[in-house]
Amino acid sequence: MVPKSLVVPNSVVPVGVRVNRRGFVRAMAALAASSVGRQALAEPPVDRVRATSGDPVEPKWEEYLTLTVGPGKADLVGADHRVLQAAVDYVAALGGGTVKILPGTFRLRNAVYLKSKVRILGSGEETILLKEPSISTKLAADSDWYDQEITLADAQGFQVGDGVCLRTRNPHHGGTDVAKRTLVARSGNRFKLDRALRENFWLQGDTTVSTLFPILSGEHVADVVIENLALDGNRANNANLDGNYAGCVFLQDCNRITIRNVTAKNYNGDGISWQIAHDVVVENCRSQDHAGLGLHPGSGSQRTVIRGNRIARNSIGIFFCWGVKFALAEGNTIEDCQCGVSLGHRDTDNVVRGNTILRSGQVGVLFRPERGRDFAAHRNRIESNRIEDSGKEDGVAIDIQGPTEEIAVVGNELVETRGPAQRIGIRVGPETRNVHLADNRVQGFAVPIADLRPSQS
Repeated sequence: MVPKSLVVPNSVVPVGVRVNRRGFVRAMAALAASSVGRQALAEPPVDRVRATSGDPVEPKWEEYLTLTVGPGKADLVGADHRVLQAAVDYVAALGGGTVKILPGTFRLRNAVYLKSKVRILGSGEETILLKEPSISTKLAADSDWYDQEITLADAQGFQVGDGVCLRTRNPHHGGTDVAKRTLVARSGNRFKLDRALRENFWLQGDTTVSTLFPILSGEHVADVVIENLALDGNRANNANLDGNYAGCVFLQDCNRITIRNVTAKNYNGDGISWQIAHDVVVENCRSQDHAGLGLHPGSGSQRTVIRGNRIARNSIGIFFCWGVKFALAEGNTIEDCQCGVSLGHRDTDNVVRGNTILRSGQVGVLFRPERGRDFAAHRNRIESNRIEDSGKEDGVAIDIQGPTEEIAVVGNELVETRGPAQRIGIRVGPETRNVHLADNRVQGFAVPIADLRPSQS
């Protein structure tokens, strides 16, 4: 009798038929071949695609809508945020396309909110999006987290349609709560908001309301291109707003965004900031004269590419924030920032390559110490950069602090032209591990390499 383990499925051998071991092997091979054949037949090539309702796979169309916007002789005529937003919304409603902004200065009292599959195309430096001066006041009445209105102590200068930022001290932990909203209706000094607050904004928290917002703002959008225009934050006439909430460009929870040939300048905060935003490309841009960060890849952003930009006179040139991974910063020029490039909280597996970092106020490239090994910036590569004249008399070109591990510093040119003083080329902190230094040219420093690890003393 044939063991039960050698009885094959009915689809191969008829019921009641018994086989020997050789027959069983042949039967199972036939079954496997049959399964492969069925699988191959079930996955035909995707060609001759047609647009089908609900199907995101479409033909590669040769042309989408292009809508022009400008002060005159345009499809939509105007020179403020409203006409720009109308153009973006119209193009988005048709499935995507291009908003072509003609030369002119567009004065903004609210952000232009980006939409998926819309390209914003300016006319070069002659297309200027300028933020209007900010005004601020306090609340005259409490607003709870479920409220959708606020009462201003002084409503002079506020208008329906304004973008506003509310800030308050949290009564439980003492930190700052922030909400960005739009004023959509008014009765005297009472304003309705576009959506509920979702935090308590009380008088006891010293709550303020200010007309602060990003110039271009994207939240939960994808496949956006911004190119060939100038963004002016009007820093001298605006209050400061943290780069976690605003900037000339601010992105939150976005995918596949390209920012190309854009000048971002004079924002009282960050230049270009993206948070939890993946596959962002920033190339051939200028980001300069901001109170905050030039470029701010932050909060878990994956696969950023920062290439060929000129970044000048900001607090930090490129600031890798929390959990930025698999990013490439290549071929950028960073000038006259307090710190050229800063990496820290779980910023891992990034490459900083071929950049020129000049005249940093404190340090050229900094690995922040963070809160311990689990929070440090591991497995990063600093390669083929030129770093010149970093910090004051005790400045450092590359400073690796904290329990940072598996860092490669390879083929860089570190130059100090002002005299050695107490300056250091590369400083490797005492808690670091597996820091690899190779083929670096270090010239003009009092201490070319200060390796403070105990085993190196």
